[in-house]
Amino acid sequence: MSFTAEPLRLSTTQADFEQRFQQRLHWAADTDAAIEQRVADIVTDVQRRGDAAVLEYTARFDGVQARQVADLELTQADFKTAFDGLPEAQRVALQAAADRVRRYHEAQKKASGESWSYRDADGTLLGQKVTPLDRAGIYVPGGKAAYPSSLIMNAVPAHVAGVGEIIMVVPTPVRGSVATGGSGASTAARGERNELVLAAAYVAGVTRAFTIGGAQAVAALAYGTATIPKVDKITGPGNAYVASAKRRVFGTVGIDMIAGPSEILVLADGSTPADWVAMDLFSQAEHDELAQSILLCPDAAYIDAVQREIDRLLNEMPRAEIIAKSLTGRGALIHTRDMEEACAISNRIAPEHLEVSSRDPHRWEPLLKHAGAIFLGAYTSESLGDYCAGPNHVLPTSGTARFSSPLGVYDFQKRSSLIEVSEAGAQGLGRIAAELAYGEGLQAHARAAEMRLR
Repeated sequence: MSFTAEPLRLSTTQADFEQRFQQRLHWAADTDAAIEQRVADIVTDVQRRGDAAVLEYTARFDGVQARQVADLELTQADFKTAFDGLPEAQRVALQAAADRVRRYHEAQKKASGESWSYRDADGTLLGQKVTPLDRAGIYVPGGKAAYPSSLIMNAVPAHVAGVGEIIMVVPTPVRGSVATGGSGASTAARGERNELVLAAAYVAGVTRAFTIGGAQAVAALAYGTATIPKVDKITGPGNAYVASAKRRVFGTVGIDMIAGPSEILVLADGSTPADWVAMDLFSQAEHDELAQSILLCPDAAYIDAVQREIDRLLNEMPRAEIIAKSLTGRGALIHTRDMEEACAISNRIAPEHLEVSSRDPHRWEPLLKHAGAIFLGAYTSESLGDYCAGPNHVLPTSGTARFSSPLGVYDFQKRSSLIEVSEAGAQGLGRIAAELAYGEGLQAHARAAEMRLR
């Protein structure tokens, strides 16, 4: 079967550009009411019945029978065996990716993750104490739809941050199981463990792991059971049930984000081979039909060339149908007046992945304020960031890069303010505090400060 992809062609000089541009960007994050209700029931049941509920839902949705949750736990020996059993090329690639991601996050920790303090002239100490979370939960999609790269990106910064325990959950559903309330990976064979995922757990420093998934896994991590430890924060991607469960347990635990469809925006000046850019657009479009791939370029002839390469390359791709639907339904090739205007439009979009495919990317980088990750230069394909460049690939989507950041060491740390007021310092601060407290009608606050005055 042959497929065609027809991204929307726009020009900023068109009278209706703004309306059509906004329509193309629109994505409704509405959740299905039936999913929300089912997730609510599962989460409440796991909170109430613990291990028994986890076993029941794992059997129902994943088709995996176990007498106790302990039987679903993976061991460090499992991780080591999986790593040792990989072909040498995969072992080398996996270790290299993990080492690069670890090196980047070590630098991140040094830059922003240390405690600090100073003393005023009167001897008062003020500062900030940075401490890691005690326990983090990592959700990893399981079965054949497995993502060792995602595990590395979630577990390594937690490990670098100094998190005491990293608990992984990964479903291993039986072929043909009913996954509508669980993991969503119903095509994997029973007991089929993805060796790359287990090996990634070995190199990334995962402490414990359980072969459970879906809303029940998220609830078990959030509330804890007799067997599964309660965590402080849950990170990692999943289907609609996982996302809904993370949203529901937020507040009891922290979460990384509720991610929307994947996105790529390419700012091109026409100097990069058109087939490279076409394939970069494919790299996000192949995720799913709702993924968004956009090209901004001031060279109309170059945009035509990219479209020709899309036409030429599309049917060589195994996921051609998904790419075609994504590009036709949500993709756009936009002709801008100049690169400055392209940068301004990029800031409005605030994309997850932003490629600056230009002869002089550093000329344009200062103009770019909002993006999850910025890939500079023609040789910096977004796919390198997904796997092994070093920075985290867990990025804000749906315009949230305007106010949020990639997953990092700081997501697995918390900050406590340090305040040690000296006797001399209490004289000045006490009078200030008392004056403001009386103004707010909080007499006990004021008296507590005044009792320390000479």
